[in-house]
Amino acid sequence: MTDQPDYAALAAHLDDLKNKCERWHCAVASNFMNEEEQAAMMKIFPPSAYIRYDGGYEGARRKKVIFLYDEEDDFSDIACISAEIDQRFRKIGHRDILGALMALQIDRHSLGDHFVQNNHIYIYTNETMAEYLVQHLTGINQLNVSFRLTDERPVQHFEQKRITVVAASERADAIVAALAHCSRSNAKEMIRQGLVQLNHVTLEEPDELCNNNVTISIRGIGRFTYAGNARTTKSGRIAAEFLQEM
Repeated sequence: MTDQPDYAALAAHLDDLKNKCERWHCAVASNFMNEEEQAAMMKIFPPSAYIRYDGGYEGARRKKVIFLYDEEDDFSDIACISAEIDQRFRKIGHRDILGALMALQIDRHSLGDHFVQNNHIYIYTNETMAEYLVQHLTGINQLNVSFRLTDERPVQHFEQKRITVVAASERADAIVAALAHCSRSNAKEMIRQGLVQLNHVTLEEPDELCNNNVTISIRGIGRFTYAGNARTTKSGRIAAEFLQEM
């Protein structure tokens, strides 16, 4: 099994932010976290009237933790910048945007979601970084771009297709085997290697059950949301429906 991430430092940092919020009597925000980090921190700092997980829009994948001193406070330092592009001659994708940002030596934790939609590039970040990117992010994959701050909060949409897989049971190893088109033994090995996440948490045991609406991420294979048990076959296996991200 691969080494599991050590989130002690992140938890200590968030605890320090929480204490600052209480000491300074003002809202304090963390950097952006990926979904696995959020899942780990939610066990320690569960969402409440005074703790909010925010990515700038409903359904965001990368989010900050915002500690509030006043539960009615709507504080957020998240900003969105956008650039209109013409993709008729050069296609720009997620990796192109990330590559351009990394070339500017931007800390990944300063960045929220970024995506291309409706001939626009959208990047979520904090207010200070937004101003910097408007001035300095002028090219992506040899395409000139001009970013501006926007008050819009576009939502990232993912194309999905509904698939049906036949599995021996709802055990994780059986479901992974069906989704990855491999044997149960290979699926167990993938789980032991830390290649499978259940609801953004690295799966450790192959016998954990996959219930409705659970999200399964298999490294190198894809991301799937369990949409339910379609039917039981004559042999007692299940035909389970999933929504697979394209």
